[in-house]
Amino acid sequence: MGGYLAHLRVERGLSANTLAAYERDLGRYTSFLASRGLDRPESVTEVDVAAFLEAIRTGADGGRPLSASSASRTVTAVRGWHRFLLAEGRTSTDPSAAVRPPQVGRRLPKALSVEQVQALLEAASTDESATGLRDRALLELLYATGARISEAVGLVIDDLDRDSGCLRLFGKGRKERIVPVGRLAWDALDAYLVQGRPELAARGRGVPEVFLNTLGRPLSRQSAWGVLRQAAARAGLEEDLHVSPHTLRHSFATHLLAGGADVRVVQEMLGHASVTTTQIYTKVTVDHLREVYATSHPRAFG
Repeated sequence: MGGYLAHLRVERGLSANTLAAYERDLGRYTSFLASRGLDRPESVTEVDVAAFLEAIRTGADGGRPLSASSASRTVTAVRGWHRFLLAEGRTSTDPSAAVRPPQVGRRLPKALSVEQVQALLEAASTDESATGLRDRALLELLYATGARISEAVGLVIDDLDRDSGCLRLFGKGRKERIVPVGRLAWDALDAYLVQGRPELAARGRGVPEVFLNTLGRPLSRQSAWGVLRQAAARAGLEEDLHVSPHTLRHSFATHLLAGGADVRVVQEMLGHASVTTTQIYTKVTVDHLREVYATSHPRAFG
């Protein structure tokens, strides 16, 4: 198993959190196989893999029963491991090839309205202090680019290109993409970089990250979450909206598509490997069109 995890870390560039999840999943799998007297991968059959899937859904192996989404991730880890063993010549068959992960009901992404986003951004800072300028720039950038929170806090000064109006983001697996930034977000960034960041940077050791905390160190994901939660509270957004950094990412995609953007362009800006992932947002747009039609067309109910 260690060789497979090393492969994922080096060749696939998976994050530490994802690797830890895979290690837990495969640990549960190998324990299940051991309980069936199977200590060699080549002895595993399709029946064993299917039995494991049933066990993790019901908790029959003594572990916590998993939801369809968690079980799907676990089966994906198991199938990846068996494919790796086959490719490495350590087994002659892949017993997991015919075992399909449970179907996960795809939930529509949650998006704010344009008016709610406007209220959120206006509430991002209450003053022109260094942290106030930082908070406004951070939230403006998240909505302007659809960046993941990890991508935003990982930005360094060299990733910003004011002349082209774009910035460079590094997504999952350190995959690089270039994303345009709107004027209002650039204005907020400029204000922070000129008036706010130097003050914060003077308290630290000159790190290259764009967003800094009050000690001059890189802003953490947790602190960035806190910035958003405080802004949502000041904006009076309902608690049941559960506004998160991903909410701004969803809103970015939904608003672009509603405005007529091509789904493949949105795919590129979001950094999705497959357009299928991005197409979930088109469902939101269709629902909006249906609502407008139902409330506006004189014969919609005729």
